[in-house]
Parts: sequence; structure tokens; C-alpha cells
Amino acid sequence: MGSDSLPSTLTSTKPTPIPTNELDEEHDHDDSPSTAALLSFNTDSSSSSEPLSTSNNKPLFIVLILVTCISLSVASAFAYLFFSSRSPSSSSTTTASSATSSASASPSPSPIPLPSVSHARPLTKLNRPKVILISSDGFRFGYQFKTPTPNIARLIANGTEAETGLIPVFPSLTFPNHYSIATGLYPAYHGIVNNHFLDPHSGDAFYMGAIDPKWWLGEPLWETVVKNGLNAATYFWPGTQVHKGPWNCPLNFCRHYNSSVPFEDRVDAVLSYFDLPSDEIPDFMTLYFEDPDHQGHKVGADDPQITEAVSRIDRMIGRLIFGLEQRGIFDDVTIIMVGDHGMVTTCDKKLIFLDDLAPWINIPDNWVISHTPLLAIMPPSGYSPSDVVAKMNQGLSSGKVENGRYLKVYLKEDLPSRLHYSASDRIPPIIGLLEEGFKVKQKRSKNKECGGSHGYDNEFFSMRSIFIGHGPQFARGRKIPSFENVQIYNLVTFILNIKGAPNNGSASFAKDVLLSAA
Repeated sequence: MGSDSLPSTLTSTKPTPIPTNELDEEHDHDDSPSTAALLSFNTDSSSSSEPLSTSNNKPLFIVLILVTCISLSVASAFAYLFFSSRSPSSSSTTTASSATSSASASPSPSPIPLPSVSHARPLTKLNRPKVILISSDGFRFGYQFKTPTPNIARLIANGTEAETGLIPVFPSLTFPNHYSIATGLYPAYHGIVNNHFLDPHSGDAFYMGAIDPKWWLGEPLWETVVKNGLNAATYFWPGTQVHKGPWNCPLNFCRHYNSSVPFEDRVDAVLSYFDLPSDEIPDFMTLYFEDPDHQGHKVGADDPQITEAVSRIDRMIGRLIFGLEQRGIFDDVTIIMVGDHGMVTTCDKKLIFLDDLAPWINIPDNWVISHTPLLAIMPPSGYSPSDVVAKMNQGLSSGKVENGRYLKVYLKEDLPSRLHYSASDRIPPIIGLLEEGFKVKQKRSKNKECGGSHGYDNEFFSMRSIFIGHGPQFARGRKIPSFENVQIYNLVTFILNIKGAPNNGSASFAKDVLLSAA
């Protein structure tokens, strides 16, 4: 689907190695600890020049023998204690020093270890594979360490985890990423290029409640599953209400989005599918939670509200696990837990105002499709996009625009190719990339607030989310390098053993990550 080359399989991001403190080995250059004793004997016989008699010398000789023996015994004991206590330390120092030298010689991460078992575990109760795809919106990688998450930790310990997180597509926004996970396509190819955008031909506006099939290109997983003669059920996921191909959002198997539905009810509804006759149980299911994105936008990434939201998500995972265990099918069901993007704290001291560019160029508000964190500008006909970009960058780099150096404006075709964000006429001709945590506003105001945002360059670590795979075809306790979420489509089709649609993922990715069929 498109001209972009397929991303390489399991590409390591090669994080900078953690600095290791050099171990200073202390070498004792003395052969033995000092045992010199200052023994002072007065042998001067000034009172008498005659030699000592034998009877006088004998007691002194005995005393000297005793003192010498005691001194030798003390020296031997001290030497034994000194060297016996030094030996293990020296040995460990040598080993650690050797490891440090080895790390210095090979700074690159080690290759992914092969799983200890090569074959998938057989199903014990279900007659065919079942996949539950769970999204926790805005679950930034690292949130799982903010608070005890025993249920998520259980999935990780007994499954496969992207060790440094799941990489979102650009822009790192909710609708583009959820639909990339569902289709395996970059936004330029599946059509959902932003949360809000315009059709440049008709002038129609896309909004997050739009369900006209004209917006939603590509083939999402629920459509693929039905095309292959299997059953699908969706409990909230962007695009699931759209009637496309054989998918018509069937009653009781396709819930229309309603943010007021308690999380517990959502989990219980998915569990209830497993109480159906075996041939009616959906083969593929989605489950969506708004948290912790909901809190992140209000309070940023580091507030106690985030910690509580993460705990709540963990409780929902525990509720799901418990329900599957009660039915005796937990080990048969594949659970894939992901987030769509990360989150970064933003404050109004990190602002760039478009009106400050007036000395170089006027950017009216009606040119701007979105301000932040993805700046997208569509000048009217008669204005050269390249001239607009040149003048904007001239002003931003002048040092006279507050925080101007934190925004770089591009013609979309000049964006870094790794973003895959040019091959669609729905993408406005001018795109601005912000540094992490900065925002663009049209004009100055007295409002000062802090919150959280996402949508930034997907290269920023703060935009990463999580990937955890648990089930018969995921190796237990395995860590894999970070990867882009367009690979997930092929994982699901491989697990279900169905034919997928063309996509931007790698055909070999699933074989690299999953255990082969039993």
C-alpha cells in the first residue's frame, strides 16, 4: 500500500548504553603485610666490662625465644586473615573488570535471545485461537513502574514484551494510531491523518465521530476476520462503527462508543462472549479504555492522578484474567495489550505564538488546520507553500520570536522520510514539528495552565507506549526490541491463521516474534 519500503523486522533502536562506573582495582604491591617489630634490648654493659655468665644468659635466651615465637604466630595469623579476606574481593573485581572491558568493546545490544521453547503451546479447551486486543489510551511506556501493577506484571512475566516500549506512528495521536494498529498502515495510506482534518477536494471536515466509509481506507482487522469466515466483536475502537466490506457493526458484537460505560461493564461484556456456544465465540475482540489519556491531558504525565489511573487499568486486566481463569481458558486466549501513544507534560511557558511571525509573514487562523502539537497549515490558492515555509523559518530562527527555535516548519514532502507522512493529499502542504513539550498558539493570552499532550515526533521516547503479548504463541518471559505499531496487524492475522490485506508491516515480523505452530 504505497511507495514506502517495508520497515525491517525487529529493528533495534540501539539505546545509549547505561554508563558503567569503571572499577578501580586496588593492587597491593607488597608481598606481605608489614610485620616489623621494634624490639629494644639494652645490651650495653657499662656497669661491667665482663661477659655475662652462662647462668645470667639462660633466662634472657628463653625470653628471646618466647618473644620470637609469639611474634611469628601473630604475623602468620595476620597474614592468613589478610589474604583470605582479600581473595574473594579480588576475584569479583577481576570478573567485573572483565565484564566492563567486554561492554566497552561491544557497546551494541545483544541479539534477541531465542525462546527456550520453539513451539506454541497447544489449546486445551478452545477449538481455535482467540485474540483480545486491548488498548489503554495514552499508556506511556514507564507508567507500569509508577505503582504496583501485579496483573500487568503477570502478563509480562508469562508473555512477550517490547522491552523499551511500542513506537507509535506519526502523528502520535489517538485516531491515526488506533487505525494504524487495526490496519497495519501508516496514516498517509489509511486516510486518518489527524484527529481532525479537511478533505482538500470537497472541503468536508473529518471529526472523531465521523463514520462515513470515505474517510476510512485500508482494511481493519475486524473486516479481515469476517472476510476469512471468522467472527469479530468490538467494544469501542476508532473505526469499528464504520460499515466497510462485509463488516456492518453487528448488533451485540459492535458497541457504539459511549465514554460513560464503566470499565467493569466493558470487561464483563467481553467475558460474556466466551459463554456463547463454541462456534459463536468471536475469534477477534477489541477492548478500549480511555485512561490514563483522560487524566494525562488534565494534569500531565507525572501527577498522582496518573498513578491511580494506571492502578485502575491494572485492576481491569486482573478482572479479565480472573474471568478467563474461571472459565478455564486463560492459557488458551491470546491477550495483546497496547497503548496508542505516550504523554508529556506541557505548560504555557513553553509556547510559540504564530502572531509573533507578523514581521516576516502573516499566518491567519483560517490557514491553520491544527495548531498543536502537530502544526498543519493549508494556505489558500495564490500563496506558495514554499515561500510560506521559508518566511516562517526565517522568523523562527531569527532569535526574535519567543521559543522560535523549538519549531521547525517543512513542506510535507521534505519531512524526514522515517515519519511516512507525505503520501496523502489529506495531509496539508505545510507541517511544523515541535520540540517535546512545546505548544503553538495563534495569539498571546493571559491564560497560564499546565497539562499533558501527545502528537509529537514519534522519535521522542515520551511518545512510546506498551506492547505485551500473552498466549499460546508468545514465549514466556521474552523481551523484544521496540517496534512500530503497524506490525501488530500481521501478528493478529498470523495467530488466527488467516490471510491479511497488504500493509506497511513486515511479512516476517510475526515469525520472528511468535512461536511456531505446535
